[in-house]
Amino acid sequence: MRHPVSRLRTRALAVGLALAASTLVPSGSAGAADQYEWAALGDSYTAGVFVGDPQPALGDASRDGCDRTTDAYPDVVDQELAEFPPGKPVHLTNVSCGAATIADIATAKQKPISPVQPPEGGWTAVAPQTERAKLGDETDVVTIGVGGNSLPFGGVLLKCLEQGVAGKSCRDHYTNPPEGEESIEDKLARVQDEYIEMLARVHQAAPNAKVITVGYPAVLPDSGSDCNRLALTEVGSITHADVDWLREDVLKKLNSTIQRVTDFFGDRYVDVYSSSVGHDACQPADTKWVEGICGNAGDYWPAKLAGTVLNCAIVGKRATLVHPNAAGHANTAAHVERAIRIALLER
Repeated sequence: MRHPVSRLRTRALAVGLALAASTLVPSGSAGAADQYEWAALGDSYTAGVFVGDPQPALGDASRDGCDRTTDAYPDVVDQELAEFPPGKPVHLTNVSCGAATIADIATAKQKPISPVQPPEGGWTAVAPQTERAKLGDETDVVTIGVGGNSLPFGGVLLKCLEQGVAGKSCRDHYTNPPEGEESIEDKLARVQDEYIEMLARVHQAAPNAKVITVGYPAVLPDSGSDCNRLALTEVGSITHADVDWLREDVLKKLNSTIQRVTDFFGDRYVDVYSSSVGHDACQPADTKWVEGICGNAGDYWPAKLAGTVLNCAIVGKRATLVHPNAAGHANTAAHVERAIRIALLER
């Protein structure tokens, strides 16, 4: 298999030629004279989905099905920047959206899937996030947290649950996949190609912006044996060996892919994995920064998701599906805030 960096260079060259290389390198300073412009793009790990209050509020006509919430890291950072502004106010435009893929950032329309009070007929498709955020010459900072849904990490996790119930190996399934299924190596290579094109388009849309990418936290423990396979509040039936495989060969490699592409573009990568080790979904409730398959969530969030057999009401919880809680978002916020302040100092 071709070395990841060789693939990266080849793919970046192709995308650069297609988009015009001159637009990929930030030049000069921009932004409104009286404030900095920050755009937050990303998936559910950025949007928040069940932490804090829905934003826009329930019943608001502007709700779009993206499940942004008030305790998600963009809002937490926004509050800190408002209290201690970096020279001048920072204006946040947060268009992150639950279930967003890499393509949904800059090239594809997304059909939101929020289970919270969906309108009859479902949610209306939304434009790519770069369009919704109105990225342009005056954008100063762009933060991006995306990649998991393109793998997709949730789909791999679900397969591991199924394989665990059947006494089979999820690792074997993705190492030697059946016909029609990508191997984990192929999935990661595809994600790298998609991430390259996405970052190129973000730079094209906001040529003067400092771009910051955000990795994923430690959702799984350093040892699979830390997990109770009977506990839906952890990662359920996934075997301990598969927990270890998911951590080392899927999650860590996904973060490495994001960081490698980020570094190639000369952008800043925010590592939230290192600081969250020991706060994974298999830890006690007062220690974990990531809820398990079932967990604690706002009252508006469902215990059962339509079209699935999962019913977290049987354990008195809600369907959190291995997502960060408020403590996890607070940790990410601390690292993202620091990265934004450094980026603005460099302008």
